[in-house]
This record gives sequence, structure tokens and C-alpha cells, in this order.
Amino acid sequence: MTTNRSEPSNNQSQSILLAGASGVLGRHITRALTEAGHKVTGLGRGRDNGVRADLMDRDAVLRAVDGHHFDTVIHAVTALSKPPLRHRDMYATDALRIEGTAHLIEAAHATGARRFVAESMVFGYGYGDHGDRELAEDDAFGPRGTNPEFERHLAGMRTKERLTFEAPGLEGVALRYGAFYGPGGTENLLPMLRRRQLPAPADHGHVVPWVELTDAARAMVAAVEHGRPGQAYNIADRTPLGFRAHLLAVAEEFGLPKPLPVPLWMMRPMSYAHAIMASTLRVSLAKAERELGWTPVYPSAREGLAALRAAA
Repeated sequence: MTTNRSEPSNNQSQSILLAGASGVLGRHITRALTEAGHKVTGLGRGRDNGVRADLMDRDAVLRAVDGHHFDTVIHAVTALSKPPLRHRDMYATDALRIEGTAHLIEAAHATGARRFVAESMVFGYGYGDHGDRELAEDDAFGPRGTNPEFERHLAGMRTKERLTFEAPGLEGVALRYGAFYGPGGTENLLPMLRRRQLPAPADHGHVVPWVELTDAARAMVAAVEHGRPGQAYNIADRTPLGFRAHLLAVAEEFGLPKPLPVPLWMMRPMSYAHAIMASTLRVSLAKAERELGWTPVYPSAREGLAALRAAA
């Protein structure tokens, strides 16, 4: 594919600090960056990280990076060990997107980094029905939420990107990912589907973008090497799906019973999950293809799930 990148390539070997390296996405990013010839050091609380610190503790982070040099810093930290169901399940991640980003930008300055890449999400365009039009990166991002809970989440995504783009002396880039699936993620659904413990609410035409995890990691490499400073990029596959349709595809691919159908209103006690499932959102990939040279290997979840099944 012919690309039209307006920034010079940065694909020479870089020293990269990856906050969130021990997460599901972080492990894929580490592998993809290493295979591309970069040296990755993880930042986090776990023992597997080369720089050990809690991102919410500013002083601890700055002490931990003292004496280190990195070319690029990546913020891919969440506080999610499982899919968020209620609004309160997102509160710690909301804080990481605000205070944690500010702390990591200070660390980037302290280590002499030139580039800062942030994991963002397409849901920052707003929860609700966006219709059939594909949203592009110049559409409003982080609009004020329609209630205090939505505003809390949107403020986190809005602030994370603002801090990324406005950090003096840093080339800030943000990747707006769709909902993740794939190796290290989808397998967690299989026991619940096998026991028919995972209901599948009716989609009623609602769809959201998805992205397979290895595709997501390749996009991060592209952003490190080719992302234009001050720019955001939508990263998703070509086939938005409702959550019921996605669960049905997982069950079919792995030969599991179809999940029990339930009306969407029954998900309301799971307030955050209901908000996502009741949203309709499509995004354009044109900018990522044009400027990053990135395109999804798996154009839909069916191809990605088939590859996961074959690997298993």
C-alpha cells in the first residue's frame, strides 16, 4: 500500500518506556516493538517491570526513572483486570487518564524523551447513537457528558489527549482504539459461554468498533515510528459489531452454545456495560492508513477469531 506520511520515519532502534507493559495490550505492544527492533522497559507496580512505581504516585515515579533515558514514552495503563460493568469500575482508570498522564509526562521530560504516545479510546467521541456516519479524528472528542457519570469518563479521555498534545517539548500522539478482542482477552469469555453464563443482549442495530489485539499493537509501533505530533488516529477493524453479534461470532468459532438472548434493558444494572451496548459508533480508518501506513490484518472479528482458534 502506498503511504503519504508527512513526518520523517523514526523506525531506528529506540529505547521505549511502556507504562502498562504487564497488561493484556501492553504485552502485545512489548512483543511488537521488540520485533521491530526497539528496546522496551516496562513501568508499573509488578516485579516484571524494569521501572517499578505506581503511576498515581508522582514522587515515586520520578524517583524510579531518575538516571534513565528513553526516546519514547507510551501510556497504556488502565486499572482494569476484567471488563468494566458498572460506572464505578472505571473510576480508577479515569484517574489514571488524568493524574497518571500528568505524572508520566513529567517522567518523560525527566528522561529526555522526545515522543509521548497515549492509548485512547473511540468511546471518547461520546456515548450514545452517532448514526451511520463514520466519525473522523477532526470530529469533536470528549464532548461534555450528559450526566455526571458519563462526564467523569469523558473528562478522563479528553484530558489524557489534551495533556498529550500540549506537553511542551514532546511529540504527542494518541491512538483511539476500538473495543479489544483477541489473544489474552477473548479466551476469558470461553468458560462463561461454555456454561451459558454470559447473556447476549439484543443489539437493536447498535454497533461499535472492534480491534484485534495484535493489530492494536502493530498500530502502536506505527505511531511510535510515524505518528505526526499533535495528532490522534482511529484504530479499529472495518466491521463494527454489536455485542450480541460479537458474542455469537465467538461462540460459533469455538463451537460453544449460543449465549442466552436477553433484552437490552436487563443490562441497566450493569450501568457502564449498558452504556456501551446502547451506543452506535462507527469510525473512519483513512487517516491511520494514510499517515501511519497501518491497516488491520483482520478486517472483522470473524477473521481475527478464526486466527485465534487456529493458533489454539
